[in-house]
Amino acid sequence: MSRGTVIGDLRVQEIRRRDGRIAYTIMEPGGPVHVVADSFLRVCDVGTARTYAYLLVDHLRWLPYEGLSPETVTFYDLQRYMGAVGAEFSGPFGQPWREGKKPYRQSTLGTAAAALKGFYVHQGKLGINEAVAGEFGGTRLPTKADRNRALLGHVQREMPANKLRPKRVVRRRHPKLPPEGAREVLLEDFKTARDRMVVTWLDDGGFRIGELAGMHVIDLHLRQNASCGECSSAHVHICHRETNVNRSRVKTKQDWVIQDGVVQGGTIRRASPAMVHTYFEYMTTEYPPDATHGMLLVNLCGPTAGLPWSTDSARRLLKRAGYRLELGLVKPHMFRHQFGSAVLDAADGNAMIARDAGGWASAQTVEEVYGHTDIHDPAFVTALNTVWGEPS
Repeated sequence: MSRGTVIGDLRVQEIRRRDGRIAYTIMEPGGPVHVVADSFLRVCDVGTARTYAYLLVDHLRWLPYEGLSPETVTFYDLQRYMGAVGAEFSGPFGQPWREGKKPYRQSTLGTAAAALKGFYVHQGKLGINEAVAGEFGGTRLPTKADRNRALLGHVQREMPANKLRPKRVVRRRHPKLPPEGAREVLLEDFKTARDRMVVTWLDDGGFRIGELAGMHVIDLHLRQNASCGECSSAHVHICHRETNVNRSRVKTKQDWVIQDGVVQGGTIRRASPAMVHTYFEYMTTEYPPDATHGMLLVNLCGPTAGLPWSTDSARRLLKRAGYRLELGLVKPHMFRHQFGSAVLDAADGNAMIARDAGGWASAQTVEEVYGHTDIHDPAFVTALNTVWGEPS
């Protein structure tokens, strides 16, 4: 997906509304809005619209490359397109496409299939190319994960299907972890309380960087028996806001409200004593007393001092420090992987505990990504020796 400036071609346009909200649309060469794409993106929330817009613009650029248009494309053409961007496809998919760019990864292919289905079903509702829209009308049997997510999952007999979606492959069980000892080395090197707080919160809380950068001071209940009444220990509420100044967003969007000045709802995450300590160190030494935006992480120097800190700034901080300290590449999400693995091991493989501790969507995700047996575990060795008829 190209996010650079595009001249003379379809491009994604970000729109800032008067109330601070962000929207996304697709512009045609010369400036007019792509009408059907715009009407489709309008029905998506901003996070989904942004992702779908960049995936959809790639597809819309491919259509004239093949002599097609949204009105004339067939479902077979859509299958060819998915093959062109990296999916398995038994047949020719046309001329080389996106030369010099890597194929989509499995997760991106699934998202691209969802974007195409949404776009062409929406187009069919407008009376355009209804034949393709009808091809997306199939169903499938619900999986265990589908039943777990649904309110009355035990009575479900079928689920909507997407024939463009590639066959799901179980993800690798050993995700990318931060370099050995990265936390200790980074904490010793970082000179500001904010940076030490970021490392501590990423490692102890398993936060996604969008959750941490989008946090407001009011979301933090770092004392016993907070007035929200939802957790007796120190905790934080992860709340999705569309109007964050730094444009950070939360992946899992739970309902939340502010009642009598107290945040309630959202995704609740426990806070460790080290997290509480680094928070108070940061707030009492570096946080600007005149900050009116209410966000937790701020820039500390330069012309933007006092303004909210962005997710890109956090990623660049860790990346620079990793190479400077000869740790290698360090990314914020590595700490989340380490947190998930550590909690699952400490909970004796209880994926439900790990799911709630880290805010994952399902226990199945935790089991697939982080659930693995130590081949040197005594119980593992004993089981194999029993099968082999060997003494333990």
